[in-house]
Amino acid sequence: MKLYSLSVCTKARPKAVLLKAAYDVSSFSFFQRSSVQEFMTFTSQLIVERSAKGSRASVKEQEYLCHVYVEYPSRVAFTLLEREADPMSKVQAELDETKIILHNTMESLLERGEKLDDLVSKSEVLGTQSKAFYKTARKQNSCCAVM
Repeated sequence: MKLYSLSVCTKARPKAVLLKAAYDVSSFSFFQRSSVQEFMTFTSQLIVERSAKGSRASVKEQEYLCHVYVEYPSRVAFTLLEREADPMSKVQAELDETKIILHNTMESLLERGEKLDDLVSKSEVLGTQSKAFYKTARKQNSCCAVM
């Protein structure tokens, strides 16, 4: 599960106000990012406006899932504003770091694979050339031995 947005809103009249938000829209194309981020902001405010105080809700749209908890405990909310205490954010950050390391490892393996392919092709060429040299040397030596 990928975390795309983390928003903290206050439920004010007549509409919810976004206090703090963090987005990860890197998996979307460059031209879609601003629209996706705007949509996430709008959706989070709309869900907060339509949810009753003290309620929890989950809204699913296609493969995306939005969780809302109205009247979140203030200690957790303030810590979320600093982006340190949310276990999902920590897990997502660790996963992103692992993904980067894995990507770099795969790139180095592919580079090594390309180098190995070059060595194999060079060894095949050398093998072919050595066979040709052997045949030529044998022909020349057989002529000399008869005389």
